[in-house]
Amino acid sequence: MTPTDRTALRVSVVIPAKDDAERLASCLAALAVQSRPADEVVVVDNRSSDGTARVARAAGARTIPCAEPGIPAASATGYDAATGDLVLRLDADCLPPVEWIERVVTAFAEWPEVGAITGGAVFADGPPRLRVPLAAVYLAAYIASAAPALGHLPLFGSNLAFRRDVWDDVRTEVHRHDPEVHDDLDLSFHLGDRHVIRYRRGLGMRISMRPFGDLTAFAVRFSRGFRSVLVHWPHDFPPLRWLRLILRRAAGSQTDRMPRPRTSRI
Repeated sequence: MTPTDRTALRVSVVIPAKDDAERLASCLAALAVQSRPADEVVVVDNRSSDGTARVARAAGARTIPCAEPGIPAASATGYDAATGDLVLRLDADCLPPVEWIERVVTAFAEWPEVGAITGGAVFADGPPRLRVPLAAVYLAAYIASAAPALGHLPLFGSNLAFRRDVWDDVRTEVHRHDPEVHDDLDLSFHLGDRHVIRYRRGLGMRISMRPFGDLTAFAVRFSRGFRSVLVHWPHDFPPLRWLRLILRRAAGSQTDRMPRPRTSRI
């Protein structure tokens, strides 16, 4: 893919938000100064009672209401509304580095076989000395618990991107109407079943340390993660899913190795 092709790709950034006006304003300000601007920013207002929708409109974002409660419904609503060839997702309390969009677009150009990309994060608040190590522990724990169930790398909801046609392939399968599942883990199950997910270094999103500030909220995250795994059983019971993925990948490798038919010359 040439630089011109990269520029031609439309990029949509989707942000599901509820009652997070102040942090959303900072997130949108960071998106406004990207080295490669988004073609559209879609903020999904999930029944906010504060100024979330007003802040989004003031920043020039497309603001879409979602009356159905839960992040899965809000995220899916945003993905459906996105018009870009690439859909990038982050949360309202995220602060993307200035080259975030540019680096994501470059990654897809370098990996044409990849359907989705995810990246890491560091905490933007809390004790300065703990921001990097705690974020590393947080993400490592998520990967260590999710990867065995998936058979591959999970997507991280605060820093992910996928091709529009990949979403079209799985949009009717995700559990968008279940507010008690983790939308990024649920999406990982469906997307990773037929498409390649890869981790991209250098996407370093800055995220809030709020998950560590409330033990009750942290417990809710854990229970939702557990539920996100169980709702996919028995079809995605790990040994069955692993075998299916191995057979699929093996079949794909054999297809890639098949000789191409020769074209005759007249």
